[in-house]
Amino acid sequence: PADAKHETTRTTMADPDSLDTKLADVARQYDALGEELAQPATAQDPAALKRLGKELARLEPVVAAYRELGAVREELAGARQLRDVEADEELRAMAREEVATLDAREATLLEELKVTLLPRDPNDDRNVIVEIRAGAGGEEAALFASELLRMYVRWADAHRFGAEVMSLNETGIGGVKEAILEVTGDGAYSRLKFEGGVPR
Repeated sequence: PADAKHETTRTTMADPDSLDTKLADVARQYDALGEELAQPATAQDPAALKRLGKELARLEPVVAAYRELGAVREELAGARQLRDVEADEELRAMAREEVATLDAREATLLEELKVTLLPRDPNDDRNVIVEIRAGAGGEEAALFASELLRMYVRWADAHRFGAEVMSLNETGIGGVKEAILEVTGDGAYSRLKFEGGVPR
């Protein structure tokens, strides 16, 4: 029983390190791919350029979040030290607020990174057709559908995806009864596959 307890404790404490180890491996892989892409021989090989570019694009958000996590943890360590050793109560209060903010950001980044390490869906790199339809509510619902359409188009543009309105049925005052939007680019499906619901 004592050995079993010790084993459980050791496994639980190793979990964060396991995530960090996986993320560090992904970062090393990303850097190695970048170096390979910079090789003169690679520039002469269109297939290699395409493969490396696609792989780098897939890993880039993971590595960016992982590096942000490292920066947040450094700031968090500094804020905790200030909170614990500072004599001035006002500065300690500011440090406590900073610790709370950074703690929340660290937790958010960890959750996002855990999702990125899940096995990939075979469809993740495919394009997506987004259908937006006004629900019950007349013109108000149509105006909301119009806002949704604009939101998805702006989101696609901000994330460097293509967005083409394939079909649009508008109302007289700028609302949308129905719109069909194609979002194109590597990873479009992976980013939009969970969209849906009553305000579709």
